[in-house]
Amino acid sequence: MTQPAKILVIFGTRPEAIKLFPVIRALQADPRFTPMVCVSAQHRQMLDQVLDIAAIKPDYDLNLMQPGQTLDGLTAALLTELGKVMDAEQPARVIVQGDTATAMAGALAAYYRKIPVDHVEAGLRSGNIYHPWPEEVNRKIIGTIASLHFAPTQVAAGKLLAEQVPADRVHVTGNTVIDALKWVQTRIFAKPSLAGDLADLEHMFADRRIIGVTCHRRESFGDGMANIAEAIRRIAQRRDVAVIFPVHLNPNVRAVMGRALGQLSNVALIEPLDYPHFVRLLSIAEIMLTDSGGVQEEAPALGKPVLVMRETTERPEGVTAGTAKLVGTDVARIVTEIFTLLDDKAAYQAMARAHNPFGDGQSARRIVELIGNEVGQKLGHQA
Repeated sequence: MTQPAKILVIFGTRPEAIKLFPVIRALQADPRFTPMVCVSAQHRQMLDQVLDIAAIKPDYDLNLMQPGQTLDGLTAALLTELGKVMDAEQPARVIVQGDTATAMAGALAAYYRKIPVDHVEAGLRSGNIYHPWPEEVNRKIIGTIASLHFAPTQVAAGKLLAEQVPADRVHVTGNTVIDALKWVQTRIFAKPSLAGDLADLEHMFADRRIIGVTCHRRESFGDGMANIAEAIRRIAQRRDVAVIFPVHLNPNVRAVMGRALGQLSNVALIEPLDYPHFVRLLSIAEIMLTDSGGVQEEAPALGKPVLVMRETTERPEGVTAGTAKLVGTDVARIVTEIFTLLDDKAAYQAMARAHNPFGDGQSARRIVELIGNEVGQKLGHQA
């Protein structure tokens, strides 16, 4: 009898955990596989929140993040320590997701050992290696190495084909973040207390229109972050508005936002939310103002317009579909676009009712089936 194939799933940040836990759960339910989970803890606290809600216990926790760590120092540590895990476990395949340093180093360490790499959320490209930085180059490196490319959309698949990736290696699966969102929504419906900690803010801002904000991109540090803070300050001058802003742990974000917004009664600067509470924020917000990739996918699934505080996006499908709009980090531009959505009902409905192009909640099932086909072919060939 053929032994289950050992699959090593590597991630380190909260977004990776959100997008990979549906894949891990699908692997666990499939007798063809023995999944192993290795986390780098590139985001310690925010990562653990997702692991807890998804009931996933890592087999390896490298806990690599250090205060003030440089990108090259982090990358060197990741490459070395992930290599040790692969040498110990000898997996049949490695799964990475997205565009983090953990994903890139995991793919590279696997390549050095000639272990096939499967890339979840493959094919995203902005066309500018410094926006987002360093994620765009991380994606391109993984794309060069990967064996199977799980593209969330036809647009992403087209980017891979344009880079000469063989067509039989590229599969459009949808984005697993929609799987995660639907799973968590079901959990919250069954147990509302999972997302109950926002109740006080919901009561406080019951007569106001809530704008949800997230930002953390490295390319916005400095002037860009200061501009975002100033734009939020101006938006908050409206009496009908409240802002709920889970502030990223990075001091380049926290210090700027605290100075600019900390004294405003209708701006709630709160700690990063676990995933159920973040889904609740998406539900109660009228508009999401963000530089996050994941929010560009999640918010449209709940009918919420997304204003993206970046000059480029590797998720152009949302812009094309009308669910998202690029506004950059220019103060006047951000404020104008927010006010348009607040004051122009037709403009709001045009974005809120647009089709979400990112998935149907069945992506993890498709991914695991494709990996199963690949493993079966390899075993059959060896036999």
